[in-house]
Amino acid sequence: MTQELIPPHSRRGSKYAARTVPVSETGERLTTSAMIASLDAEGRATVAAPFGHALVDLAKFRDDIVGLTADLSKYTDLHVFAKAYPEKFYQMGMAEQVMISAAAGLAREGFTPFATTYAVFASRRAYDFICMAIAEENLPVKIVCALPGLTTGYGPSHQATEDLAIMRGMPNLTVIDPCDAIDIDQATRAIADHPGPVYMRLLRGAVPKVLDAYDYRFEIGKARLLRDGGDVLFVSSGFMTMRALDAAENLAQEGISCAVLHSPTIKPLDATTITAEAAKGGRLVVTAENHSITGGLGEAVAGALMRAGVHTPFRQIALPDEFLDAGALPTLHDQYGLSVAAVTASVKSWLAA
Repeated sequence: MTQELIPPHSRRGSKYAARTVPVSETGERLTTSAMIASLDAEGRATVAAPFGHALVDLAKFRDDIVGLTADLSKYTDLHVFAKAYPEKFYQMGMAEQVMISAAAGLAREGFTPFATTYAVFASRRAYDFICMAIAEENLPVKIVCALPGLTTGYGPSHQATEDLAIMRGMPNLTVIDPCDAIDIDQATRAIADHPGPVYMRLLRGAVPKVLDAYDYRFEIGKARLLRDGGDVLFVSSGFMTMRALDAAENLAQEGISCAVLHSPTIKPLDATTITAEAAKGGRLVVTAENHSITGGLGEAVAGALMRAGVHTPFRQIALPDEFLDAGALPTLHDQYGLSVAAVTASVKSWLAA
């Protein structure tokens, strides 16, 4: 096999350094699509568009539910709602600030708006509009955003690796990072009843179903212990809870016992449950998140432990504080330490140190 040099972006060394792509003997590039919005669900059942279908179910009984999107209904699963309730759907075009302002206006008139876009556009482009038009007034707007963290290979323009850090600093805003289709379905219904504004990350398309095996029930502001163990305590959110559960199975085969505490609410954090579990002692506490190591779940948990006076060995599994490469998701998850194999290896190395 030969290697072909191509010049686009690389985050190794110089920003514009050449990188290599494997090619076959016939010269064909051995690459996969960079844009993979649905996670690999090999061996797992999946649910199609759980957010869109949950919103449709809510609208059957609630006239106040409306949906808005910034030209991304298909890619945030809001097209399911738009098809069922076209009279309650608003296509705002590529104008996130306008969408947020319109959602605020609808909320003032008694509606419960669900506004969807990509996480990068809500957290970076529309931040001031969310802050001034929605959060300061504590309006019940639900901002639901696809492509959180490293769930696309399109590079920094689409990878919202810092959205949790941005949003958890905003007063009045509840921040949710659900794990799977079960979590998304239940969280959508819960945030519809929540009286204030919410920012929720979204896995879309064919979303794996995991938490139904753990007698799980989503509740805003609550972490749930999915499995117990005596050597390691994972505190995780988003799809990294799936990875923590899989890594725990791998580690169990080597005699390492792992607990997994799923914390889908980043703000308000369930500091009571987290500190109580960490305080049991004798376990390495490992936070696992699909977000930058800066300002997300890991630092929120570390702060909670310090304030509670809980001192325990602590490590973070998270994305680096840098702009990430573009590429295929399985490769990037290995590269940046989010794959099951990488999580397993990291925990073993920390225990051996």
